[in-house]
Amino acid sequence: MEKYDLCVIGGGPSGYAAAMRAVDFNKSVLLVERDRIGGAGIYDGALSSKTFWEISKEYSSFCKKMRHYGLEEPVAHFKNVLQEVNDAVFERSDQLEEHLRLVIQQCPEAFRFVKGNGHLIGTNEIELETDSGKEKVFAENVIIATGSRPRKIPSITIDEDIIMTSDGISSLDEFPESLVILGAGVIGCEFATIFSNFNKTKVHVISKDERILPFEDPDLARVIEANLEANGVLIHRQSKLEKMEIVDGRVEYILEHPDGRKEVYHAEKALVSVGRIPNIENTGLRELDVELSAAGHIVDNDTQTSIANIYAVGDITADIALVNVGELEGRHAIEKIYGKPKRQMLYENISTIMFLNPEVAGVGMNEQQAQKAGLNYRLASFDYRCIPRAVAMRNTQGF
Repeated sequence: MEKYDLCVIGGGPSGYAAAMRAVDFNKSVLLVERDRIGGAGIYDGALSSKTFWEISKEYSSFCKKMRHYGLEEPVAHFKNVLQEVNDAVFERSDQLEEHLRLVIQQCPEAFRFVKGNGHLIGTNEIELETDSGKEKVFAENVIIATGSRPRKIPSITIDEDIIMTSDGISSLDEFPESLVILGAGVIGCEFATIFSNFNKTKVHVISKDERILPFEDPDLARVIEANLEANGVLIHRQSKLEKMEIVDGRVEYILEHPDGRKEVYHAEKALVSVGRIPNIENTGLRELDVELSAAGHIVDNDTQTSIANIYAVGDITADIALVNVGELEGRHAIEKIYGKPKRQMLYENISTIMFLNPEVAGVGMNEQQAQKAGLNYRLASFDYRCIPRAVAMRNTQGF
């Protein structure tokens, strides 16, 4: 049985960061990934959706300028947009794979990459399943970084063609004539922004709350709502989804409105965007009685699980599910195991950004969170209209 100082299960942003940091400490490392290095940080996730958003923003801005000068607007073709997104994805994945090859080349005795599944059969024992068969290995420490996947609703049949999660967007071959988005959180609003920017898709957004982005401050949400609606987006507020199904190759959905009315709507495609769930299955964690939350996330104490030599980083924990946070957690876990970190991971002042119109950036608490925490605070708001640079750019919306 081969022995390693560290086994990292999952090669997404957090697992990859952990494995590379362990190399800095001259440890023998086994990195296991069942699919593609980079995970949701590259594919069907952060990089792909942000590239999609960037293209849509540039296109929308360019069209506005053309209209302003009385010139003909260009026509966006979905296959060209998707090709640009894929180019960005392949560029980043090639970088990571080349980096991985260099590490293996320079540390042939100390670093091993396995493409396959890895699950714990003991606190220090991992069973690997690859195309070549099964193998058992020993590791002094283990980091679980298996990430998350889009949450599905049992009553809705998702075929990733007509009714999709964010994983199915890349399978589109054309801009849909209409798209209904279930969920008005970050991912739902980002895709509503993207598709409405191209002005080829009638977008509907279903929000069970009285506004979109219910976790953000109301004044911020109002600006985003106004811009979405100005772009032709229909927002179903305080609406309960009674049913969503595929009828004659299209989406039919029934909403119950706040006044009790029920209405039937139709769209060409649907995007179900109701959060993400941790990839806990086939990890062996339940069998080892690792403490899990009610939602299935690993409960951790500064990346350490209830079993001392097993750590968890990234979306599989109940902490903030962001790529940059996962990478920080991965590196921090290694420093906690092999070094002497000066302090624990701090989540209070994490920087965040939402790719909307306009972009929404934040550091630390928003006003809602400060109120919930019972803090005394002072609120200051400075409008973009007061900034000469914004006036010169002819873009004064925001604060």
